[in-house]
Amino acid sequence: MKVRTLLVGLAVVYCTLVFGWTVQASDLGLFEGEKGTLKIAGGTAHIPVMKEAAKRIITFNPDIQISIAGGGSGLGIKQVGEGLVDIGNSGRKPNDEEISRYGLQVFKWAVDGVGIAVNPKNPVRSLSKAQVKDIFAGKITSWKQIGGSDKKINVYTRDEASGTRAVFWKKALSKGEISSKAYFVVSNGGMKSAIAQDPNSIGYVSVGYIDNTVAAVSIDGVAPTLENVKEGKYKVARGLYSNTKGEPTGLAKKLIKYLLTPDGQDIVADKGFVPVK
Repeated sequence: MKVRTLLVGLAVVYCTLVFGWTVQASDLGLFEGEKGTLKIAGGTAHIPVMKEAAKRIITFNPDIQISIAGGGSGLGIKQVGEGLVDIGNSGRKPNDEEISRYGLQVFKWAVDGVGIAVNPKNPVRSLSKAQVKDIFAGKITSWKQIGGSDKKINVYTRDEASGTRAVFWKKALSKGEISSKAYFVVSNGGMKSAIAQDPNSIGYVSVGYIDNTVAAVSIDGVAPTLENVKEGKYKVARGLYSNTKGEPTGLAKKLIKYLLTPDGQDIVADKGFVPVK
């Protein structure tokens, strides 16, 4: 099978965050007196929340260092299971085999939708589920067939390690085919950039990443909005999880606990996701 890969964005995002402004203690009191390094990797949808939480924690307590990498849900599960990171993020719940093999503990701290997106220059804003399946399978190949211009449809997808792909494939495509002619991108951020740069593109991205650089597309008349995800109207949705090998301890335990505090859930909402509390 021919596979084409489009390198857009970074396969891995790594940052050690140090900032020079003041944060009120509130729920950050969890980190009072702590020292050490916390390593996080996995799902790219999680990164905006993780970066903001890390920024607040490190500003409150500069003796803590936090590294955040992407790589996709599958990588996050594998790396935490092998002891390479302290927290492995995933945009799907680890399956029973993964939980058993690695002894994972699973923590859900947000709900996210996965929305279809096109370039803002594209007039198509609504598709039926049948049309979506045919586009991604390569059966509908021109925008003219669905009310757009007479241009070839460029399909963008994620690799099979992606939790975003997993939920889209299962819930939007009903586990249908994804064309071998699709372009692969490595992250939610990369997908958004690719769609923003290609007038004939279609892809899918975490609802938390949708902004004015891309245009959201409704499925069967339901738009991929935060409100529709929250109310259960938009069905292409999933949990965002942080996983640990065994019971979390130290900074990993405190970060997960922080994400479930009022402060942490405010970050979740601010970044375009649905809080679980």
